Amino acid sequence: MAFQIPTQPYSGKIGTTTIGAGKKAVTLGGEETYPFHLFEGKCPNPPKIAMEIWDFDPSKEWPAAAVEPFKDVMASPEAWAKKCVEKYGADILVLQLKSTDPNGLDRSAEEAAEVVKKVADAVKVPVVIWGTANTQKDEEVLKKISEVCQGKNLSLGPVEEGNHKGVGASALGYGHCIVASSPIDVNLAKQLNILLGNLGVKSDKIVIDPTTGGLGYGLEYSYSVMERIRMAGLTQEDDKLQMPLISNIGNEIWKCKEAGLPQDEVPVLGDTEKRAIMMESVAAACYLMAGSNVVILRHPETVRLVRSFIELMVNGGMAMDIAAIDKSLPSKEIDFASLAPKPNLDFGGKEAAPVKAAPAKAKEAPAPKVEKKAEVAKPAQPAKEKAEVETTKEDEVARMKAEAEAKAKADEEAKVKAEAKAKADAEAKAKSEAEAKTKAQEEAKAKEEQKRLAEAEAKAREREELEALKRKRAQEKARAAKTEDAGAATGKVLELGVVDRLELAIARFRKHA
Repeated sequence: MAFQIPTQPYSGKIGTTTIGAGKKAVTLGGEETYPFHLFEGKCPNPPKIAMEIWDFDPSKEWPAAAVEPFKDVMASPEAWAKKCVEKYGADILVLQLKSTDPNGLDRSAEEAAEVVKKVADAVKVPVVIWGTANTQKDEEVLKKISEVCQGKNLSLGPVEEGNHKGVGASALGYGHCIVASSPIDVNLAKQLNILLGNLGVKSDKIVIDPTTGGLGYGLEYSYSVMERIRMAGLTQEDDKLQMPLISNIGNEIWKCKEAGLPQDEVPVLGDTEKRAIMMESVAAACYLMAGSNVVILRHPETVRLVRSFIELMVNGGMAMDIAAIDKSLPSKEIDFASLAPKPNLDFGGKEAAPVKAAPAKAKEAPAPKVEKKAEVAKPAQPAKEKAEVETTKEDEVARMKAEAEAKAKADEEAKVKAEAKAKADAEAKAKSEAEAKTKAQEEAKAKEEQKRLAEAEAKAREREELEALKRKRAQEKARAAKTEDAGAATGKVLELGVVDRLELAIARFRKHA
């Protein structure tokens, strides 16, 4: 009887979102099973690979391994974009708008929109725009980009609860998609999708960004949340979580210190270039297994390895056929033998006693000379071995004593340094607190003075207004009296306007009051 793989029925299905325009537009999602479970259902649109570019030259910030493949085009975002598509085969481009960060270059929305327009015109593949996660600045920038790039069907992100109304309305008006970003939480992701839906954004215009963590602690959280999102969409039919997922991996991995630590400083971590590429590749494989439909990568070798992984998972094959990492930087030999600690062969046992020779069998007529020679020769060898053992023990004791003294000295120096550092930190903290207190007092004093001046100005202004009102009333009263006297003298009723008659009536009322 042939073995049949047990399958799980799915009542839900992941929706599709199409980003980009024209023949190179990409459709994401549509799967009916868990990631790569092709024996259980269909996955019409395999995961896609996006490559990131920045809107300014980051060569001073990136590790050398990441700069090397793009050093000839990093000054021009559009040339960089073309290289990623034409040479490295990126399915999607992600333009990181790092220069718009208010804590950095703080470039304007107009400047950012101009760069995005050049990149979108330079390539035919879909373009995802990624802001700085500053909700106020991102809203201003993304709304301008949405207007300038109408018809390009860009994906605008990260869109959060704080700016979903402005960016969502702009994307809805100019025909763009949304990257809905929430901080590693299933309920928050669902809530944001509901808010966007209430605004009028269709589910086929949304891609979920559950927030991507680097290798280690962060990856565990992100992976778990992505699994739960997929479970809710496929087995619980939650239509608010049935959207494609995107993972911003490259930006997270390459800012880790391990991705850029020189080999000379930490030789035990191996080759720096290979280390960073493998970190990015392993993270991408993990997020693909969690259900990501788009992985955003940085290094071309990572792109090649991850694309091979996707093809093997979809079409089958042998991973042994995949070529090893092709380095761009020169290699450095590492002598791991010299770095390895010396083995400790002292197992705590007692020294083996020297083996005594077996007593010779007595002869009937032993020669006296032979017996004397044997008696002299036998104890000589054990004595020599004993001396050697004692010398070895003395050397071992001396070595252990020297190591103990060195360790004690190192511990003492470390203690002194730690105490000095603690003292310096305490002084710095005290100084900082004193400065903060002085500054707060000065600010309070200035605020009090400003309040006093404002109150004085308000009182003076009130007195002036009161005096002006008194003068005005006196003038009105005099004019009314004059008008009345003139009317009495002529015996005629003067033809007055509506305002004059009203003022005259008020004056008469006050006179008789």
